[in-house]
Amino acid sequence: MAAQPVSVLITGANRGLGLEMVKQMLEAPHPVRKLFACCRDPDGPRAEALQTLAKKHPNIISIMRLDATDLCSIKQCAQQVGSLVGRGGLNLLVNNAGFLAKGTLQESSPEDMQNSFNTNVMGPMIIIKELLPHLRAAATASKMPGMSSRKAAVIGISSLLGSIEALKESYSFFPAASYRISKAGLNMLTMCAAEELKKDEILFSVLHPGWVRTDMGGEEGEIDAPESVQGMLSVMASLTEKQNGAFLDYKGKTIPW
Repeated sequence: MAAQPVSVLITGANRGLGLEMVKQMLEAPHPVRKLFACCRDPDGPRAEALQTLAKKHPNIISIMRLDATDLCSIKQCAQQVGSLVGRGGLNLLVNNAGFLAKGTLQESSPEDMQNSFNTNVMGPMIIIKELLPHLRAAATASKMPGMSSRKAAVIGISSLLGSIEALKESYSFFPAASYRISKAGLNMLTMCAAEELKKDEILFSVLHPGWVRTDMGGEEGEIDAPESVQGMLSVMASLTEKQNGAFLDYKGKTIPW
């Protein structure tokens, strides 16, 4: 991965795409120096693989509790990150944690919609706001011109299902109404942030990882997690101010809003 960021925070890092990102960032020719791997239950059985990685790389990985639906955990995590990155700040935030409820609009419950928005929209918004001082610090500390993931960037893991224009192509066989609506909300959140914070030279983009064979994507997915993550990390490394506010897939192709 070219233009490897110095410090990275990944939410939902204990399994699926998040865990694979941790693995590939560690295996890069120039690994990250600080990797904050965040998940809801760091000591639980679902975090065993992440714990194993952390034991092998104790000077790089810091496992932290962060529940995207829990304001206190987000604030505590941001404070911990600040104490560890110092004036160098946080170069890259990957909002990867997500919640998927399947079903049509008529089948979706208010709880489905609430949970989707809490995890997929509200969580990323609060995380961005709490980590903003450290992203600004990274942008200020960097001597590089323009925008990049090595300087200061926020990447939201979105989905083609959040594309309003592409809805008719897939709704009949995978409605997931509340998920679609929340991912469209994440896309708009990213656009708002990109416009509002461009003066700070913090890059914002959303990526579609493809239909991946994970717990969330299911066994029928078209690609596996390593292929998806390899593509996304390559795209992240290539981002410049020209892609600020972009919606791209894991191959770098632009997705219609």
